[in-house]
Amino acid sequence: MTRIEGAIALVTGGQRGLGRAFTEELLRRGADKVYVTARNPIASEDPRVESLALEVTNPDSIAALADRTKDVSIVVNNAGVLHPAPLLRAEMADVVETFEVNVFGPLRIARAFAPILAANGGGALIDIHSVLSWSAGAAAYGASKAALWSLTNSLRLELAGQHTQVVGVHLAFADTDMARGFPGDKLGPEQVARAVFEGVERGETEVLVDEFTRGIKAALSGPVEGLALSI
Repeated sequence: MTRIEGAIALVTGGQRGLGRAFTEELLRRGADKVYVTARNPIASEDPRVESLALEVTNPDSIAALADRTKDVSIVVNNAGVLHPAPLLRAEMADVVETFEVNVFGPLRIARAFAPILAANGGGALIDIHSVLSWSAGAAAYGASKAALWSLTNSLRLELAGQHTQVVGVHLAFADTDMARGFPGDKLGPEQVARAVFEGVERGETEVLVDEFTRGIKAALSGPVEGLALSI
């Protein structure tokens, strides 16, 4: 388990949506400081929050961030992008960007921050997946989250020796700008953040935020056709 009280954390994509909820929950649980990143950061009025620039597709940007934040013990890989067009009709540039941001971005962050986490006692690396990691019908976004799930599972093995808690988070759509165009009920960002950090403090390696997500994972043993969602 990872202790949040007194910790210093980093949340990528931390200025809005789920990222902002993660930041607020970390502070509520007693984190001393949270670095939040965005392509165009806006200064926070809270002295415990420091806003920094980050482009997760740019190795130099990530290196500069890591050099600035060598005191972190919790890293939340939250930054992401969603292009909903079907795979056969989507612009290939959008498909490539989806994987660059949602898969290779978190991997770049993990590679840059693994030594920092090790130096600070191990800490936690938290990757935000999706119920769409396990279901068909979500185009490049779902495919990228499936890849990130696999990547996280491998990172968990590689980082075990340095005592880093690697946590994969799966959830249905949350009520954020990214999911605004999708129908149906959505999870409150605060509900998601609370579930994530409860899991972190309990020492969990995977957090399934909602009942729908738990049901989809339970169905993985059945026919693959049963995992198709109309999205």
